[in-house]
Amino acid sequence: MFRARHLVMIIDDFCSSHKKKVLLTQLQLPRLHCPFGFCSHRSRMPPWLKISLLLCTFGFLKEIRPSEPFIVDYLAGPWRNLTMEQIIQEAFPIGTYSYLAQLAIIFLVTDLLRYKPIIIVNGAAGIIVWSMLTWTTSLNALKVLEIFYGTYCAAEVAYFSYIYAKVDREHYQKVTSHTRAAIYSGRFFAASLAQLLVYFEAMDYRQLNYLSLAAQISATVWALFLPSVPTSMYFHRQTLTDELPETSTPQLPNGSATPADKQEPMVDVMADDRSDDSKPPVGVIAPSERRHLQAPFRFRLKEAFVLLWTHFRTSFTNRSVLQWSVWYGLAMAGYIQILAYVQALWSSIDETQPAVWNGAVEAAVTLLGAIVSLLAGYLHSGFLKPRTSLLSLALLSFAAGGAMMLATNTGNLIVSYLGYMIFCVLYAFAITVVSAEIAKNISDDCFGLVFGFNTLVALSLQTLLTFSVTDSDGWFALDVFGQFTVFSCYFLVLGGIYTAFLAAEIVASVIRRYR
Repeated sequence: MFRARHLVMIIDDFCSSHKKKVLLTQLQLPRLHCPFGFCSHRSRMPPWLKISLLLCTFGFLKEIRPSEPFIVDYLAGPWRNLTMEQIIQEAFPIGTYSYLAQLAIIFLVTDLLRYKPIIIVNGAAGIIVWSMLTWTTSLNALKVLEIFYGTYCAAEVAYFSYIYAKVDREHYQKVTSHTRAAIYSGRFFAASLAQLLVYFEAMDYRQLNYLSLAAQISATVWALFLPSVPTSMYFHRQTLTDELPETSTPQLPNGSATPADKQEPMVDVMADDRSDDSKPPVGVIAPSERRHLQAPFRFRLKEAFVLLWTHFRTSFTNRSVLQWSVWYGLAMAGYIQILAYVQALWSSIDETQPAVWNGAVEAAVTLLGAIVSLLAGYLHSGFLKPRTSLLSLALLSFAAGGAMMLATNTGNLIVSYLGYMIFCVLYAFAITVVSAEIAKNISDDCFGLVFGFNTLVALSLQTLLTFSVTDSDGWFALDVFGQFTVFSCYFLVLGGIYTAFLAAEIVASVIRRYR
């Protein structure tokens, strides 16, 4: 459903060259330092960078799914002979329901099991999905497959959470860019490869599944070698007790409170437990003493949920976070829905001509999305203010709805492609602005919870959309053109909502000025 190393290598080679070091010494010139912090005097890769590259390799391999741009054509083709109604109204909605049902559970289990097992589950679910796509033919098998596809999508949360539990906070910005770059690179490579293979008739739609399956197997095997994580954000948090009210005194297994002489303040060992061993472990409690001081698991479980609620309440009582989260959830719901069913739209626009440029369109969308997201980050930090951001979101929502309306109400496949590409580029820009606004108003520890909850809201709304207009057993069960007309109007309404927010902001500002 769902995304500069050469420069790093050059800099590292430069900093590690023995001859250049000797030359610098002889000339008594100041030592050159790597501007990116990737190289040390021993030219050893920092542990945080090594872990980031390991995880990004998994992310890249997982995104190599060349069969996805042509999945609807494959299901409707001679290999399965399913009708468009069976695909979009009976099978695909099950994946949406499965994703929603599993997301909250997997979010908590990911933290409880400390990330790596769920990353492996993510890869294993991919193996099951593409094995069934390749070697089954019935509609019932496709419905079962969609359940596992929900697991595959939900377990992706572990990929984005793992790195934050494994590296120091000073590297968060860098590793975030690494993980996103791996996603975009994998998608671009897969879509480009698929288009080339289909265009030159080197493979048919079914054979593309073999490549997707091989990539999922490779990603799963790679995940087995990822280092384990000793801590997690909530259930295995070393600093948990300090973040709760002072009345939360740990109880020993026999029911008595921890003696006063042993109630030493728990140091913040999260950074020390992580991978970056370039710093001395100042103040770290020995493992044997830490085990002695830890409270029973039942108590720590209770503390974890109390901390979850504290983070949730602190974040969403902030009016700015709530305002931007509304757009995040509403827009993501429509975006996911459009991505899930757009191939059905293309196949229905011109049934006599196969939509043979799907892969090229997805490759272009991925590349443009990455560029626009980067530009949006710089533009937002330098130019866009809160009121300007509201205006931009309203305009972008109107434009996105108009682009999808164009893509829906045309008999020309190329025009539909262009409308879809414009929509995706506008969404990539807007979601970057919104994410930056949310992140600016919450603490680092709340990132996973806030964005995870917003995704849960988006999936709930997508499920409502699916049941309302898509599911054959739903309220309206519209055909594909009716569905995309609704999706287009959905974004127009979203633009209207943020126009109202902007008007309210202006009125409030005027009232404050004249008081």
